[in-house]
Formats: sequence, C-alpha cells, structure tokens
Amino acid sequence: MIYSEALKKATALVDKMTVEEAASQLLYNSPAIKRLNINEYNWWNEALHGVARAGTATVFPQAIGLAATFDPENIRTVADVISTEARAKYNKSVEYGDRDIYKGITFWSPNINIFRDPRWGRGQETFGEDPFLTATIGCEFIRGIQGDGEFRKATACAKHFAVHSGPEGLRHGFNAVVSEKELWETYLPAFEFAVKKAGVLGVMGAYNRTNGEPCCASKKLMKEILFDKWDFKGYYVSDCGAISDIFKNHHYTASHTESAALALKTGCDLNCGEIYQKLIDAYEEDLITEEDIKAAASRVFAIRYLLGEFEEVRPYSDIPFSKLDCEEHRQLNLETSRESLVLLKNDNGFLPLSPDSVGKIAAVGPNILSTRALEGNYNGRASEYITVADGLRKVFEKSEISVSEGCQLLHEKFNDWGGFGNLISTGAASASDADVTVLCLGLDYTVEGEEGCTAGNSSYCKSGDKATLFLPETQQKLAEAVCDNCENVIVVVMSGSPIDVGEKVRNHAKAIIQAWYPGAQGGLAVAELIAGVYSPSGRLPLTFYRGDDVLPDFSDYSMKGRTYRFIENEPLYPFGYGLSYTDFRYDNISCVESDEELKITCDVTNCGKCLGREIVQVYSKFKHSTISTPNYQLCSVKSIKLDKNETKRVTMTVDKYWIKAVDENGNRVTPDGEITLFVGGHQPDELSDRLCGNSCTTLKIK
Repeated sequence: MIYSEALKKATALVDKMTVEEAASQLLYNSPAIKRLNINEYNWWNEALHGVARAGTATVFPQAIGLAATFDPENIRTVADVISTEARAKYNKSVEYGDRDIYKGITFWSPNINIFRDPRWGRGQETFGEDPFLTATIGCEFIRGIQGDGEFRKATACAKHFAVHSGPEGLRHGFNAVVSEKELWETYLPAFEFAVKKAGVLGVMGAYNRTNGEPCCASKKLMKEILFDKWDFKGYYVSDCGAISDIFKNHHYTASHTESAALALKTGCDLNCGEIYQKLIDAYEEDLITEEDIKAAASRVFAIRYLLGEFEEVRPYSDIPFSKLDCEEHRQLNLETSRESLVLLKNDNGFLPLSPDSVGKIAAVGPNILSTRALEGNYNGRASEYITVADGLRKVFEKSEISVSEGCQLLHEKFNDWGGFGNLISTGAASASDADVTVLCLGLDYTVEGEEGCTAGNSSYCKSGDKATLFLPETQQKLAEAVCDNCENVIVVVMSGSPIDVGEKVRNHAKAIIQAWYPGAQGGLAVAELIAGVYSPSGRLPLTFYRGDDVLPDFSDYSMKGRTYRFIENEPLYPFGYGLSYTDFRYDNISCVESDEELKITCDVTNCGKCLGREIVQVYSKFKHSTISTPNYQLCSVKSIKLDKNETKRVTMTVDKYWIKAVDENGNRVTPDGEITLFVGGHQPDELSDRLCGNSCTTLKIK
C-alpha cells in the first residue's frame, strides 16, 4: 500500500470521529474507540540494535558498533531481523490482548544525530561523526526495519530532528546555535537522505531549540525544510516530554496549552508525553481548529493502515514466536560483532595467538565478566550472553584461564569492607603469573548514556556525559599495575565512545581492541579475534582524540576543530582506521562520470596470508576552493571479502551530493578548483598512512 492510499483511508476513518476522539489519538498511548472498532495503541517502541525493553530479543552490537562495520548491506540484514522479531512479538501481543508500551511496531529508531563531541553519552546510539556514513547506514537500517512489501513490516523513525548532541544535562532548555553552512553541511544530510532516499515514515523532534526555535515547533526545520523542501510523507512525533519543555524550560510560550497548539499547527502529529491532553482546551480557545486536529490524526492513522492493522488477515501474522533470538539470528549477531571490532594496535604482529600455544591466560578487568557491557543502552535481553571471559574459555580450551575483575568501573570500593587497592593487587597478581593477560576495560550504560543514567553524577560522568576521555582513575591504576606485572598484555576497551587508556598502557600493550558494546555474542567475537579465527576488519566511525587534547566547548555546535573533517591537530587514532591480519593492494583505478554520480572501478587484491574483509573507502578533497571545505569527505564505502591471493574488480558509486561544497547560505554548489578522490582501505591522512603502512590511490576528476 502506498502512502497516499493509506492517507485516504485514514482520512475517511478520522472523519467519523468527534474532535475529542481525534485529539485523543494524538497521544502516544492512544485509547481505543470501540464504536469504530479501533483498538488502543501505544506508539512508543525502540529498536536501536534489537527490539528493546520487551523481553527476549537478539541483542546486536550497539549502534556505534554497527557503524564500525562500515557494511551498509549487512546493517540492512540486521534491521530486517529486528523487524522480524518485532512482528513475532507483536503477533503474540495482539493474540493475548496486550497493547501496552513497547508492544507496538512503530519504532523510534534510528538515532542519526552526528556524534560531534566524544564526551556525549548518547553518542553510542549514533552511527558516528560522519554525515555520509550516518546517512548511508541510516538509510539501510530504515529499509531493513520497514521492508518493501505491500504493507510495512514495521516503521522506523529518524531522530532527533535536528542539531542535537548534548550536553545531556542541558537538553531540555538548550539552544543549539549553528550557521546555515554547518546546518546543511553536517547536521541535516542524514535526515535528508532518510526522508528522500529511504522513505522513513517517522521523524522525531529533539528536546532543544535550534537557532531559537523549539525543535518540536520549529517553523524552519519542520515546515520549511521537512514538509515543504523535502516533501516528507509520514508522522512527526515529539521526544518524550519535549512539548512540555516549550513552556516549562524554553519559556517560548505562555502556557502548556499554547505549547500544544503551537506544536500541532507547526506539524507535530503525535505527543510522547501528556501535553496534548490540552488540545481540546486549545481548540475551545480557538488556538487550533478541528481541521488541525483531524489532519494530524489522519497522518498517524495512515501509518496504522500501512502496517496492516485494519486488514482482515494481518500481514506478517505468520512470523512465529520462535524467531526470537533463534540460532540463525545469533549467528548473524556473532558475524556482525566480528565485523564491528576494531584492532587499533598489533605490535609486531603479536596477534593472532594460537589456542594451542598459550599456557596461562589472565582475564582481568571490570568488564571481563560484564553482560551490561555487551548490551549498550536501549537494549533488549538476549537468551544467551557470552562475556569476554566466557569467550576465552570457549576458544582457548587448552589454556589455564584465571579471572579477576580487579576493580569496578568507577568506584574505589566494591563495598564497605573492601578497598580497591587489594582488588587491584589481585588483578596484578593474576597477570604476573600469566603468559598473556587480556585486560578488559571501559564503561557501560550505567556510566555513559542518556540523561539520568544510573551512575548519576560523579567526577567522571555527569548526566550521562563523560568529563574526560581518559579511563576512570581506578581502572587506570589497575591497567598500569597489570602492565607492570605482565609483558604480554592485550587491552580490550568496551565503550560507546573514544577512550584513551593512557600513554603507559598504550605503549606497553601488545595489542589494543576497541570492542564497543558488542552485543550478546560479543565476548566470543573478541576471543575469536585474538585467536585468529577471522581477520579483524572494523573501522573507526569517529575520531579518537588524545585524553589531554583541548576540545572545543561541549555546548559549542560549531564544527571548527571537530571530527576528521575539520580537525586541526593530529588525533590519537583517525576516523576510518582499523588494522587487519592480511594486506590489500589497489590497482587499475578508473572513473566514469554522469550527471548525478561517479562510477569508480578498481581491482582489489588480498596479497596477505589469510581470508579477510576489506572496507574500500573513497574520500574527496577540494583544492583551491574559494568556499571553505572539509579536510576530507567520505563519499563511498563497500565491504568485500577476499581469500588470500584473490582479486576482485570493485565498482563504487559516488553520489555527487557528497562532492559538492556548501556555501555560507547552505547551498550545495560545484566547487571551483580541483577535486581529488582517494581510494583505499582508510582515510588519506598522514597518520592513517603511517599506522597502516600504505597510502591511498589518488584520482583527479577536475
């Protein structure tokens, strides 16, 4: 069913409602209208990296880990599995008459905000710092969730529109100020592609104001850009409590009633919160009309028609409950986790280790036994979790493995009777007796995440954001003690954002693995990487800064000095970087240009020792442009697998949207001067060349 047909049916249904009934349907917990055979429906559900908050489901790597795969095709497969499990749950919920929160199939995912500042706790929910990568993976995620049949399998919702990325503690009253250039160059492209290319059926407004206007009542963002310029067909929903903020925290209106009226008239169809209970008051005060209310109700019911709710035989009703976290889905989860892990350091080829050759392994660190660090936030609950300690036991069956947490994530004491010094000494003692120590550090969703994460406020985190890019002090002490007592240390960092483990640990470690929050099978993927069951292929979807780098003010939304596109100093690890156990060579690169795109063709050869996955990346750079442009701009990616000595002819498509310059008025224009394309397995900066030991191939197109 196409949207216009669904909207026509929805309008006919809404025309039968009283104004009070229509207004009641604009709350996220919409009540039943029995006389019209309309069941209650709760719109709020989450599917960031698996069906969340509703019991058993496959828990895939956190979104930032999905981004690190640089594999849009696989992300679409992941999202399709998520919507399959969503339908399985929904079918049973309907059968048992359970229509409560987190039981529907309207998902408020993905989060396609730009991870502009490494301190932002919710950055883990995003696809990283780059507009192209975010747009590309975001579109495939949306396509996977929604499907392409006659009826939508589920609906996705692109959030948070727009210009939203912390600080968490300020979000309810904050005004994000950006120039037109930066708005269109960095903050809007992913949303534009979600609407125009992927056909996303939901958009969620952010809590904050953008350039003075509340994002859930912004004439510019909503009317001028989303509805008029992009011709969005779908529903607009407020973030939860955001319409209350318009009066309470932004002081933009004189009452909640005025806020409800303003949001509705600007185009916010659905309220996650309670303020739309004031719509009838606003109607009686002539702030809005019956037409305003019924137009919004028609748009939300169009979504319910697209999902097949009112069909005699409900679509996808044959998906069985047995699909939840089934063996097939767990295998995809494991493969995705493998793809997400990024090998940051491998001193003199220390990895991989043969499971037959390691006598004693010390598994140490606060995340070594953690299931929370596998999950990330906005998560479901898997039927099986494999921690890093579990994974090591499975893969290194012949080794003697000792396990010691050594410390907690943040606190200096486990409880009133034990000091952290003794616990650190147990970790150090375990390491001193081992041939190899796997040191599992990092954070979890109690420390970094959305405002109000359970660690609360401390010297390390505030409202879910980090205060520093270094490890918490107690972990730093543990890490240094382990390095003092074991020669062969492998550091595994589980986090949703960049962490610098410190110079001493960085220099001592034989290998460093960035594991993100790698999903329920993540511990097995980590152990398999260490053992060389597969060759690592993940890439950093954001820049890793040094812990003592001076960062721009967190609340400054200017992109100056931020991300690989505008960084002014050399980072710790660059965007797009990740090591492999094999090597790749690029030859015979050519380019064919048409009006809308470029077709780049090249031969990629695995000239190393083992089967490997390569991430072919294309970057553009503008020279002699009179318009200021990024250092580099990612504009195409492709994931390929090659056996040793195998060569594949690869074709990459570059949409010319990504090789335009953005002027001060926000217009994309063909830049004057030369455009150089760089094709290779990493970003074409000097640090990437040095770390990877090779450089990208260049191709001048203008």
